[in-house]
Amino acid sequence: MNAGRRMRLWSLIVEHASGGPVTVAHVCAAAVAATGVDRAAVTVVLPGALRETMYASDAVASELEELTLTLGEGPGVDAVAAGPVLVADLRAVWWLARWPMYAPAAGDAGVGAVFALPLRVGAIRLGVLSLYRGEPGELDIAQLADALMLADTACALLLDAAESDPGRVNGHRPEQAGPHHPEIHQATGMITVQLGVTAAVALTRLRAYAYAHERRLRDVARDVVARRLRFCPDDSEDRG
Repeated sequence: MNAGRRMRLWSLIVEHASGGPVTVAHVCAAAVAATGVDRAAVTVVLPGALRETMYASDAVASELEELTLTLGEGPGVDAVAAGPVLVADLRAVWWLARWPMYAPAAGDAGVGAVFALPLRVGAIRLGVLSLYRGEPGELDIAQLADALMLADTACALLLDAAESDPGRVNGHRPEQAGPHHPEIHQATGMITVQLGVTAAVALTRLRAYAYAHERRLRDVARDVVARRLRFCPDDSEDRG
């Protein structure tokens, strides 16, 4: 049964590749088709590094990945640490309590269900495949099995790319959704000096500021690096 499923899914991936090299983008397209979701994204999450979105199927998926980066919470965060996170109804009280910032914001972005599947090989945790559905609803057993197998395929592609060139997938970059975030690393370092805190605390303050001001994390980071924004101790207001 697994061999038949693997062959069917690989045929679907190749169909989306249209004769070209298979990339993470084609795996995501196959995942959308096989599971009946509306959009998908693949994010790499390595120890000691920020999340990097390698592919997002549309602007909404990209926004949701940016939201996860900014808030530091959500299914995509939990999946990397603890395994698959299947959220059939993001409006359910349990999920609203678990992710008090992410769940309402994702709902406002038009998402009703999220299925976050870790990309891992043994003890190696590489990232997450996130599937988004506009309306609430579960994945059935067959759809979940397909999604898990496609997550393994995405993981294999990323590992293969890392061996040849850490910045590429099969020699191409068609699925890169946005630039990496050196400015966030730089801003975090500057805030550690300004506040005399650890890097983890500095990143938390940066995220809190971005959320409170309804801005993207990397945009706030750019202001810090350009010295348009300076962080002050907790008993003072951060000022530009």
